[in-house]
Amino acid sequence: MAEKIVSTPHNLQIIYEDNHLIVVNKRVGDLVQGDKTGDKPLSEIVKEYIKVKYQKPGAVFLGVVHRLDRPTTGIVVFARTSKALTRLNELFSARETQKTYWAIVKNKPPKTTDELVHYLKRNEKNNTSKAHEKEVTDSKKASLTYTIIKTLDNYFALEIALHTGRHHQIRAQLAAVNCPIKGDLKYGFDRSNQDGGIHLHARKLVFIHPVTKENITLLAPTPNDVVWNSIT
Repeated sequence: MAEKIVSTPHNLQIIYEDNHLIVVNKRVGDLVQGDKTGDKPLSEIVKEYIKVKYQKPGAVFLGVVHRLDRPTTGIVVFARTSKALTRLNELFSARETQKTYWAIVKNKPPKTTDELVHYLKRNEKNNTSKAHEKEVTDSKKASLTYTIIKTLDNYFALEIALHTGRHHQIRAQLAAVNCPIKGDLKYGFDRSNQDGGIHLHARKLVFIHPVTKENITLLAPTPNDVVWNSIT
């Protein structure tokens, strides 16, 4: 599927929209759902967009199906009906979706392509997850497959297929093999990005539409910066 986005007056980048779903290309710093910061989340911005576009007089229903970390960019799916939300939640919980991410790392991974399997233990106090080689108390198994898709002057671009959906999984697992993501100070990269984000992008999502049952394949264009532009 070709990359296609529609920019709105609300500064949203909409990848896909119908009566049941709306899919947004999240930018660096966007908060998907409200938290203790009190910052206006993407979910509220999307509600405002729907209210204006469709001239809805009352409250707008919008279901948050999944989240991306605040410094991460890419595909975020919202449900526009309770029926779609229930079915999407089931799809995501059952791992009946194909999620592909792109990441930029400074160090060359151990192999050109490999499956990484770790046991992640979350630290609530500092909001991180640590990847362990073997199972430890309160840890959860995490697996992904990475492939080097391009060698840049100073970095390596990876494509990642996510097999499980753990807290900070890609960030923690890549850090565990000495490949922290560009800009990710929390997981060992040596300096931050200017915009406060990290070079991790939810690039592609494949799933069965919860209502029409058609196959949906979505692609999110990468942010407009020098490093991302060198691989697209």
